[in-house]
Amino acid sequence: MIIQTERLTKYYGKSRGIVEVDLSVQPGEVFGFLGPNGAGKSTTIRILMDYIRPSSGRATVFGLDAHDDTLAIHARTGILPGDLALYPKLTGEENLRYLANLRGGVDWAFVHQLAERLEADLSRQVKAYSSGNRQKIGLIQAFMHRPELLILDEPTSGLDPLIQQEFYALVREAIHAGQTVFLSSHNLPEVERVCDRVGIIREGKLAAVEEVAALKAKALRQIEIVFDGPAPLHAFESVPGIRDLSAANSHLRCTVSGTLDPVVKKAAEFTVVNMISQDPNLEDIFLAFYGREGNHHAQ
Repeated sequence: MIIQTERLTKYYGKSRGIVEVDLSVQPGEVFGFLGPNGAGKSTTIRILMDYIRPSSGRATVFGLDAHDDTLAIHARTGILPGDLALYPKLTGEENLRYLANLRGGVDWAFVHQLAERLEADLSRQVKAYSSGNRQKIGLIQAFMHRPELLILDEPTSGLDPLIQQEFYALVREAIHAGQTVFLSSHNLPEVERVCDRVGIIREGKLAAVEEVAALKAKALRQIEIVFDGPAPLHAFESVPGIRDLSAANSHLRCTVSGTLDPVVKKAAEFTVVNMISQDPNLEDIFLAFYGREGNHHAQ
């Protein structure tokens, strides 16, 4: 395993960080680490990188102990921390050159290619950057040495939609090149889009590890369909996956579990004026499928 944790636990005094997290990440996969803010995602990453020490349990990266073999792990890993710190009076390029020198040098043609793809202006001082532009520098420094493992904490934070698409392309290319990606996020659609498997963490505990296909099957979406006449409520009562069905005048509302295909096909039998789908709410998924405390069944 590229990453392995065993009963990994961290308390900050009496405050909970993470509790007995058992996690494994396989070579060549995009593993999503999904949970609300404050669930323990960043705490786990900080332990893996030896920024903090666990209260108990053990973590290995590349089969190496996260504490005893820190330098060897860092040499093979690209990390985008959630609290990225850069030198504000240096330009983007000067920050990258400093970090590259610490690594013994990188391919600068590749660095400038990354900057072009992410539309990052490397000539300006970091203190003049927006949060999104600082995030671009963080992504470049994580990818620039083509590491075996990428650990990315909320990587699309502050990025506009077009740059997010470019980031997803970079992730796909990294996997094709044989790299492994550990991606922490609270954004369910993002994780569904790029990940092979997902570890779901809630209140410091690992609630589940799921294949993305299985997670999608559990997704709850709020759907509103507007027809050109009275909403055909009865026609939808037997559609698979529908719950909480209601209608008012021309508007039909429901919650759909899993694929939307049966709903769309049924709606196509009538004249539809508009259809609105709300992304599934992560907390609703936890409550509906894992309970308030979650079920610890990783792997």
